[in-house]
Amino acid sequence: MSRQEIRFAGFGGQGLLLAGIILGKTACLYGGKQAAQTQSYGTEARGGASQCNVVIDDREITYVGVVNPDVFVVMSQEAYDKLIEEVKEGGTVFYDSDLVKVREDSKLRQVPVSSTSAAKDLGRQMVANVVMLGAMIEGTKLLDAEDVKVCLRESVPPGTEELNLKAFDKGRSLFRVS
Repeated sequence: MSRQEIRFAGFGGQGLLLAGIILGKTACLYGGKQAAQTQSYGTEARGGASQCNVVIDDREITYVGVVNPDVFVVMSQEAYDKLIEEVKEGGTVFYDSDLVKVREDSKLRQVPVSSTSAAKDLGRQMVANVVMLGAMIEGTKLLDAEDVKVCLRESVPPGTEELNLKAFDKGRSLFRVS
């Protein structure tokens, strides 16, 4: 695999940083790859702009920045409007169709994922990030889904493991029907 740049963006408190950490950790610990993760927040902690960038490569990563992501996972309209122009031509956008309205762009593959609704159906809106992660993994095959599940189980708060695994599988199934 050549260098892949992935950006997660939305509001603080949506768990996008955790999704990015799980992605990078899985790549390194279970996927035999190199990974780097960076993040940025708006001045507000919860509810402000939030962004998490992950670079995955087979070779040593000498530049950790994400300039033109191959994959963009977006969970707020503000983040979509602000960052969509940076996605690489031919890139894939996974967007929370409950929160984001996209504009037509023939140069991108835009995949709707009703992650907020799916998370609410599971009983906890807070797992919408893991629903999105599941859809992204299913849609890109960047990493083995079973490896991600092992890392997910180790990375979420104790007592939430089964809920998060259900959310991940729900996201994978939502991609399959899109």
